[in-house]
Parts: sequence; structure tokens; C-alpha cells
Amino acid sequence: MKVLETRFLEKHFYQVAALKGVDICVEEGELLGLIGPNGSGKTTLFDCITGILRPNGGKILFKGKDITNFKPHTIYRMGIGRTFQLVQLFPEMTVLDNMLLAIQENQRNMMGRLFKINEDENIDKANVLLKFLKIDHLRNDAAKTLSYGQQKLLDLGMVLIPDPDLILLDEPLAGVNRSLAMEIIDRVSQLNEQGRTFIVIEHDMKVVMNLCKRIVVLDYGEKIAEGTSEEIQKNEDVLTAYFGG
Repeated sequence: MKVLETRFLEKHFYQVAALKGVDICVEEGELLGLIGPNGSGKTTLFDCITGILRPNGGKILFKGKDITNFKPHTIYRMGIGRTFQLVQLFPEMTVLDNMLLAIQENQRNMMGRLFKINEDENIDKANVLLKFLKIDHLRNDAAKTLSYGQQKLLDLGMVLIPDPDLILLDEPLAGVNRSLAMEIIDRVSQLNEQGRTFIVIEHDMKVVMNLCKRIVVLDYGEKIAEGTSEEIQKNEDVLTAYFGG
């Protein structure tokens, strides 16, 4: 089943075209890599998919439904989760409270927030995820006290806890030491093996080539290549985009 499609997606900033007719398709259970040089339109594409930016043309379909120009909170509650290049946490709150806030926001139930309806169930769910991410021993620590890599894991946990159908990861390894980067890669791989669907923006080519069975390449807002890691590594347009020629 197609989870996400963009059809001839366009985004302009004044006279600059950030996306030029971008078509992508993501199948259920896929882990799609999205790569390209800086300024190629990768994050802009994520911003359009999640409603942060309104495209100037084209369509975005989520599970067959046209969600073009939907509000970010509507898209989030429909089942698209997303991380950003910089972590989005509540630094003064504990790790556990960050997780609980994420699931309560998705449930959009004010009465539940006030009277702590389903709180035990949500705490159990949060603890299971924190254990999976190997940061459960930090559940009562303030988020600001975590290392940056641990904060990235918490950020991922906050995206996962509402059980989204599609997860967009924007440079999940940026600024993370190698040990924790490997933890993040391992967790994402395990989740994908369990059937979770991902699109991952990542600049570490070795990671992308090993992690993703299919890769889309953007350059100057255009899709210039799509295929397996082997096909992408041999593609002349991709080599020119990265290394010139």
C-alpha cells in the first residue's frame, strides 16, 4: 500500500524554486532515504508534507487522501510524525513527562489531560519505548541534562509514542557521537523490521547506503535520481551533483 505520494510538488520562495515538480512514493513498511547536497530541498519537502509550508503546486497524498494544505496539527494527528534537525524537547521537564506530553497532544483530549485519564496506560507505553531506546534509566531526569545523542533518542521516542503510520527523520545523526549514532541506526532498523515506515534525510552516505534499500536524490529542488544504493552510487547525475564535473 502507498503510504505517501507527492505529485509534481512545487515550492517557491519569491523567485527561487525550492521544489520543482517533485514526485516521490513511499510504500508501507519501507525505509526510504532522501539525500542531496545542502540546499537541494530535502527539508523543504518535509516541511510541505507536514504542513509547515504550503506548496505552490502539486499534491500530497497520505494513504490515498489528499492532504495538501492541511494544518500541521491535523497532519500530525492523521499519523505523520517528524523529527527536526534540532531536537524539539521541553528541557525543564523529565524524560517521562516529555513522552507523556507527546502522546497527550496526539490524543487531543483536554479532559484526559486534566483528569489523567489513561495515565497508567500511557506511562506503561512510554516506559516500554524508553526501554527499547535504552534511556529508561533516565526517565526521571530533566531532558536538558541528557547528552545530545540521548536527546535525539528521546526526540525519536516522542515521535514514536503516538504510533504514527509514517515517520520523517531529518538528519537523526547530526551532532551525535558514533556510539549513540549506532544506537539510533539500530533502533530505526529494528522498528523498520517490525513494519514501521520511514523517510530519512541523512548526510552520512555510508549510513544511507547501508540502511535504505531505496534512495531518492534531490538537487536544486529537482529529483535527479531514484533507485537502490548500488544504482545511486553509479549514477552520473548524482556524482556530478556531489562532486561536480
